[in-house]
Amino acid sequence: MTSVNVKLLYHYVITNLFNLCFFPLTAIVAGKAYRLTIDDLHHLYYSYLQHNLITIAPLFAFTVFGSVLYIATRPKPVYLVEYSCYLPPTHCRSSISKVMDIFYQVRKADPSRNGTCDDSSWLDFLRKIQERSGLGDETHGPEGLLQVPPRKTFAAAREETEQVIIGALENLFKNTNVNPKDIGILVVNSSMFNPTPSLSAMVVNTFKLRSNVRSFNLGGMGCSAGVIAIDLAKDLLHVHKNTYALVVSTENITYNIYAGDNRSMMVSNCLFRVGGAAILLFNKPGDRRRSKYELVHTVRTHTGADDKSFRCVQQGD
Repeated sequence: MTSVNVKLLYHYVITNLFNLCFFPLTAIVAGKAYRLTIDDLHHLYYSYLQHNLITIAPLFAFTVFGSVLYIATRPKPVYLVEYSCYLPPTHCRSSISKVMDIFYQVRKADPSRNGTCDDSSWLDFLRKIQERSGLGDETHGPEGLLQVPPRKTFAAAREETEQVIIGALENLFKNTNVNPKDIGILVVNSSMFNPTPSLSAMVVNTFKLRSNVRSFNLGGMGCSAGVIAIDLAKDLLHVHKNTYALVVSTENITYNIYAGDNRSMMVSNCLFRVGGAAILLFNKPGDRRRSKYELVHTVRTHTGADDKSFRCVQQGD
């Protein structure tokens, strides 16, 4: 933990080195100038400045150049215009008892079990963690798994993800009146479901984004992918001026619901339901008033070098 704090401190110092050096110096100069009187200014001018214009002119030019350089190279502010969360239709609403029935049907449909579910201990354990998870009777399940028998197929998984992403984006564009062709940066993340064509390509095709959009598709990064996507969009907005960045974050449960016997893996069934979010970021200073938030800073620490962190979540059969 100490090494992580040292790295964060080093990163902060290097990133803000100019400010850390400039502002103390400015404070000292301002303190000295505050004590000067009119007579001191007259004395300074007639004694030093009047006969040293050749020295003063380059110093003044250097100050102006430094100020312009600082303004031109400082990171552009990043603002959040609007965000939208996907709300599934009411017929997908699933109570805890209905969710339990889904798990039972998925387990029963598993070819390796020959249509039997003799051991009921797994069902009791799953019901217990469902009731204690904090998820109530107003959550939503995917349409493929609500059918009998459930459709735990690649096609059903794609339908779920497309409905979530397209639904969230349609609502976002409607609320902001932003033309999809104005989007310059697109980042989509889904850890467990990564089809071909990619989800980002699906967004480009559905909403007909422009041909020079900078598109990224993140996968296999777990719950941290949302923060990583925001950090990536922020870095790109610092480089590209007057640009909208679209970040879409979702997860798929149709293809990744677990109905096996490993109890530690059963816990993952309590983490996700059908849902996703779309976030619109931009760096246009003139539109600051219409924004909801300003992204001040992001902090990323990768602990994948540690075996425990690396193996904390794994996808398997």
